[in-house]
Amino acid sequence: MQVANVAQREVVQMTMRTASCSCGQLKAQVTGDPKRVSICHCLACQRRTGSAFGVQARFEAAQVQVSGSASEYVRVGDEGSHSRFRFCAVCGATVYYTTDEMPGAVAIPLGAFVEPGLPVPTVSVYEERMLPWVGLPAGIEHLA
Repeated sequence: MQVANVAQREVVQMTMRTASCSCGQLKAQVTGDPKRVSICHCLACQRRTGSAFGVQARFEAAQVQVSGSASEYVRVGDEGSHSRFRFCAVCGATVYYTTDEMPGAVAIPLGAFVEPGLPVPTVSVYEERMLPWVGLPAGIEHLA
């Protein structure tokens, strides 16, 4: 009988995370780390979140598996782009969204994740709308 040397094998461990609506009916299971975590200060994100800004993790569509029933709201952006927000028809919480500008990508609001531990945001956008009391992580990239 031959025993494999564990030290010589490469072990790849994929991170699994679950995003969920408030009632648990709509879920998004993600595998691996996000491609980007960003903060958006636009007025639409402020309205959508009921907060000073939106924070979202972007994943490749192949990393995301959705279960449950989602309703959709399509928002037309200032430049004409379309964002499709998927939310629970029971509790109203947004669990994920896609945009025409980034085909193949799925964005998930950080607050929808059940467990903590996502990477710190690395990009901040629409800072002209940022409230004056908001602080940002050191080293964050500032995009218009």
